[in-house]
Amino acid sequence: MEPTETALIVPIPEAEEAVGRFRESLDPAASWGVPAHVTVLYPFLPPQQINDQALTVLRKTIAGIPRFDVALTHIGWFGDTVVWLAPQPDRPFRNLTAAVWQRFPETTPYAGAHTEVVPHLTIGQDAPKPTLSHAAETVCAQLPINAAVGMVRLIAGTPGLSPWRTVCEFPLGADLLVGQS
Repeated sequence: MEPTETALIVPIPEAEEAVGRFRESLDPAASWGVPAHVTVLYPFLPPQQINDQALTVLRKTIAGIPRFDVALTHIGWFGDTVVWLAPQPDRPFRNLTAAVWQRFPETTPYAGAHTEVVPHLTIGQDAPKPTLSHAAETVCAQLPINAAVGMVRLIAGTPGLSPWRTVCEFPLGADLLVGQS
């Protein structure tokens, strides 16, 4: 089956040990093969629109943003249904989303479902509140989780079906390295 959607994410492998077992049962994206991550832009372009020109624009846009360090410092909630980790600082993620969205204005974050895009790493969603609270308490005991962010990954798949696959990875700050030795 051909993928129906794409997304731009920043994988946070450093978080897998703390959140992996909870995401397996509480985050549908984990069952699709999507790693622990902070979303940059979802949905992105339809897969049939991912061509050399789009990849070149993405590469240049992302290369212009510096690499950064982040710490997942505390638990956040969207209502009682989604528990997540908050990255600090979150401004670099907001900058990534804004830069890509500016270059691809037809790719409104979350298809316009939210008035504000809040950078986050989902631990779990749509489970009973006590289950999500247990996950939050267990993960909280392992904070902070520090990570170095050096790339953005373009993935493609169909929600509800496994696996989503990596289409391409784009290094951050590549433009900033030119001329340095």
